[in-house]
Amino acid sequence: MEEAKSNGLSGLEASSLLKQHGSNVLPEAQPKTFLSILLNVIKEPMFLMLLVAGSVYLALGDRAEALFLLTFVFVVIAITLVQEHKTQRALESLRDLSAPRALVRRDGVEIRIPGREVVPGDLLILHEGDRIAADAVIVEGQLSVDESLLSGESVPVSKLANGSSIHPGADSCTTLFASTIVTKGVASAIVYATGINTAVGHIGQSIAATREIPSGLQRSSRTLIYNLSIIAIALALALVFLNWLLNDLSFLESLLSGITLAMATLPEEIPVILTVFLALGAWRITKRKVLTRRISAVEALGAINILAVDKTGTLTQNRMQIAELSVGDTFFTAGYDEELPEDFHLLMEFAMLATPADPYDPMEKAIQTFGHTRLIGTEHLHDECSPEFQYDLSPEIMAMTLIFSDINPALRLLATKGSPEAVVDLCHLPEIQKHEILSRVEAMAARGLRVLGVARGEFQAENDTPVWPKTQHDFDFTFLGLLGFVDPPRPEVSDAIAECRSAGIRVLMLTGDHPATAQAIAKQVGLSESADVITGDEIAALADEELLTRLGQADVCARMQPEQKLRLVQLLQQSGNVVAMTGDGVNDAPALKAADVGIAMGERGTDVAREAAAIVLLDDSFTSIVAAILQGRNIYDNITKATRFVFAVHIPIIALTLLPALLNWPIILQPVHIVLLQLFIDPACAVVFEAEPAADKIMHRPPRQLHASPFTAKNVGFAVVQGSGIALILLVGYTVLESMGWPIGSIRISLFSALVAVLFLLVLANSNTNYYRRSDIPKTNPWLLYMFAGVSFLLAAVLLIPFLRNLLGFGSLTLMPVIASSILLLFSGLWLQLLRWRPARHTDL
Repeated sequence: MEEAKSNGLSGLEASSLLKQHGSNVLPEAQPKTFLSILLNVIKEPMFLMLLVAGSVYLALGDRAEALFLLTFVFVVIAITLVQEHKTQRALESLRDLSAPRALVRRDGVEIRIPGREVVPGDLLILHEGDRIAADAVIVEGQLSVDESLLSGESVPVSKLANGSSIHPGADSCTTLFASTIVTKGVASAIVYATGINTAVGHIGQSIAATREIPSGLQRSSRTLIYNLSIIAIALALALVFLNWLLNDLSFLESLLSGITLAMATLPEEIPVILTVFLALGAWRITKRKVLTRRISAVEALGAINILAVDKTGTLTQNRMQIAELSVGDTFFTAGYDEELPEDFHLLMEFAMLATPADPYDPMEKAIQTFGHTRLIGTEHLHDECSPEFQYDLSPEIMAMTLIFSDINPALRLLATKGSPEAVVDLCHLPEIQKHEILSRVEAMAARGLRVLGVARGEFQAENDTPVWPKTQHDFDFTFLGLLGFVDPPRPEVSDAIAECRSAGIRVLMLTGDHPATAQAIAKQVGLSESADVITGDEIAALADEELLTRLGQADVCARMQPEQKLRLVQLLQQSGNVVAMTGDGVNDAPALKAADVGIAMGERGTDVAREAAAIVLLDDSFTSIVAAILQGRNIYDNITKATRFVFAVHIPIIALTLLPALLNWPIILQPVHIVLLQLFIDPACAVVFEAEPAADKIMHRPPRQLHASPFTAKNVGFAVVQGSGIALILLVGYTVLESMGWPIGSIRISLFSALVAVLFLLVLANSNTNYYRRSDIPKTNPWLLYMFAGVSFLLAAVLLIPFLRNLLGFGSLTLMPVIASSILLLFSGLWLQLLRWRPARHTDL
């Protein structure tokens, strides 16, 4: 029975229990229903204007126009449903990826599964930083757990096998509760409740569901749309009364002209652009092994100018293994099959004793693996022993000590390992010997090795329940030697760092390693050639201004405490930088949250770090960060292009709607025409620009400002210039054709056909305004071809089908309107090309 418990459930048992108890999830916010989407559509100004325009047409007796407009209402609903489904699916995929995961033992093997698949009876393996997936009972080990979620108490509580309490917030408790956080220790626990049957489930809080906060761009766009809506309504009302009072039109006809102007003025595509681009952009980024937990992070990615990264696992392969041992002046270089000399047995024995039997840390795993391989068959293995007491690593003493009473009954044995400086200090060595040891440490670190010191000690207790000293310094230790670990750099990191440098992004290395080790790795990957390294002690001693000065000279920070990362992030931000920072531990969470873009490790990071971060690296690779930055820049570029297109395309529509009314010309564009134009504009925004590939030199330009906006005067102004030129060409075309005695139906078909074709030119022009300066051919966006085919098909339908042609007030399709629209299109194309020849500033947009 005990063996079955230690092996966990079998796969078949887990599947059966999952069917029986259901998924381990709390009540979540449900996806939007068809009815809620429909209600949102009805609230949209464009929808309301369509209904009013259709009603006015009915009142005027124009049933065909009314039917066309009311039919388009269903088209709007269909398009909205498709966009909503696409966005919802992308967000659900992101939520599934970001859901907590649990380490369980099944069939005797430890595997990491989605938290929703945990079932009663599962054996959870818990480490520091894990968020507990379900209510469970500890069967082995000891933990400290933050249960403030349930108890309101911020102080972590201890958890023991065979504890005395079962209530949240109580010390010496044997029960673990879902959604609480392990702050220290290692333990295994058997699940007894999941989902709504957990303590959190009984409270009824939907902790798993989060409400996405609108991004900065979304908030600024809402303000813009609100202001433009007021302007559009004011212009529309003015036009209604102008036509009614001065132009001898009936009130209904005047109302129809006002509605047409309002429909032409409102850039209602902007919210669609931001919602779709950011959600689908985040989904696209996941293909680069980067999970976006908050959509607002997509905006900030393109503005990063400082990237502060951990060394281990991000710049290196996180394949820690012992490469070298040092005892006195004797070194042992580890090979695959070499026998470990006797002189090094004591060093490895106490290194293993100072390491948990089931470690989580890669270096500790390397110690246990090496020791069990090289000490097998000797008296130096003590797997049956467990520590009576231990001193944990702390900012004051970067070493840990485990105390054993079952190896030698006469006295307690102390096993210590940690940073060489801390261990040497604990041993109270003479200065000469201390200098010799630290010189060997420097030499090993210069070879790229990460170095730990090991020591042993003895403690004579007066009874079986000794009172332990407050600090490790109160013991007498004997220095045993040094362990050198190797973690080779990832081969692709050098190119990625070079790409960051060309993109104007400075890379800083933050590590707890020895300065020489950090510097050696920094040189290997091309991060820095500078010999200047800032240490954690220097960071603690320097004032803010002095530290900023030092940070301007050094790219490597070594022997850092996790708590110091928060100070660095805040200082860099205060000096105007946009900072991205990586982290994986519980203590990294405040800095991850404070950074403009917090980046957690997906493979080796704790749940706490992942939840504090804005994005999660699914493969812990530095190159994935660089790929995400590229995608972030491209998403912002495409939003800028789409925004420019929207403003450019609305100018000629407004001009053809407003000026004829002001000049008492015949009406050129009516609501039915605006509706048809929306069929062309919306797909261009939501599909074509979203799929636009990145510019070839997107990583060869400096980062944008964090609060930069696509709604700047420069971007919108350029769009207005584009649109104004086209509007002028079309209006001049109108006056020329009218002076030639053309009927309004023939003029309307010429102008409308030219305007539809110009929309496609505007898509091409705003995809990249500077193609003519590029030596290479622009990358192809396949959606451009689909859009061209769709535009051609719809235009052919309205021109060739008599019912539609009459509905839109077009004259007969003859050669002359085709020639006229072709000439207008030619002049519009020349105007757009002329704008490309303007005195250029640096842009790929």
